[in-house]
Amino acid sequence: MNVLKTTSLSVGYKDSKKDVVIQHNLNLYVNKGEMVCLIGPNGSGKTTLLRTLSGLLRPLSGKSYINNIDVQKISSRERALLIALVLTDRVDIENATVESIVSMGLHPHTSWWGKINKQINSVVESAIEMVHLEKKAHSLLSELSDGERQRVMIAKAFVQDTPIIILDEPTAHLDLPNRIEIMLLLHKLAHETGKTVLISTHELDIALQAADRVWLMTENDGVEVGVPEDLVLNGKFTETFKSDNFIFNPTNGNFSMNYSLTKKVSVFGDKTKMYWTLRALARAGYLAEADAKPAITIEDNCWKIENEKFYSIEELLNGLSNSIH
Repeated sequence: MNVLKTTSLSVGYKDSKKDVVIQHNLNLYVNKGEMVCLIGPNGSGKTTLLRTLSGLLRPLSGKSYINNIDVQKISSRERALLIALVLTDRVDIENATVESIVSMGLHPHTSWWGKINKQINSVVESAIEMVHLEKKAHSLLSELSDGERQRVMIAKAFVQDTPIIILDEPTAHLDLPNRIEIMLLLHKLAHETGKTVLISTHELDIALQAADRVWLMTENDGVEVGVPEDLVLNGKFTETFKSDNFIFNPTNGNFSMNYSLTKKVSVFGDKTKMYWTLRALARAGYLAEADAKPAITIEDNCWKIENEKFYSIEELLNGLSNSIH
């Protein structure tokens, strides 16, 4: 079931004389119980699209729908019951605690959160625990780091308990363990509760693993939609993120720096050690070719060049450097 969809949607903004179109003729959808990641270069219109889908911006043309109802015809209160929105805007509320901010997510469901009962309080506590802020539940928002503030807003979205959750860069200020945990939590939320989750993110490697589908936004060619693996295999990721400074590796879904490789070696042996060996060699300017000399053999406890042994990659790089000089 399409919970969220667009027809011939054009998004952008108005200046004093004309419409400035960032993306046009978008026909997109998200299903119930699905997590979709919106990915694209800076300036491609990700935030503008999310704000338009959530009703904060009017479309330049076309329409977006929630449950087949035009978003622009839904009142603000009704939208708050349908969409929980987490933006990157910094929130500053004087003397507000983590608990009070998260409780505000209940506002669409109550006349005011002064009427919250013990059962609802447990919902707030559970959301705070989910984002690992229970020790700071009574701390002021002004005392938190940017990453902690972001987790507060995600907890508030959980408490709002809407069928659709839209998040703009939800992991932007988080460290790697928290980035992975938040993405897994959102994926689990979509699959176990049937909520629709739409996320814009620059975490390409995590998105490729967590997203049910990807909206791959390009600067000039609209939005490519598909299962992450299909977009990798058909070359769309490589094409979208083409650069002289890095390359997208479709074998493992990672981005690699595009070093100037002016020297050659050949490498043989264990595949796991070879992966990390090749990374280090590329950083040092070495291109691996099958018949190149010197030949590096990776054994269980060392790297060998002819009869010389090296017991770490650092020793190997120093050995290669010394042999050249």
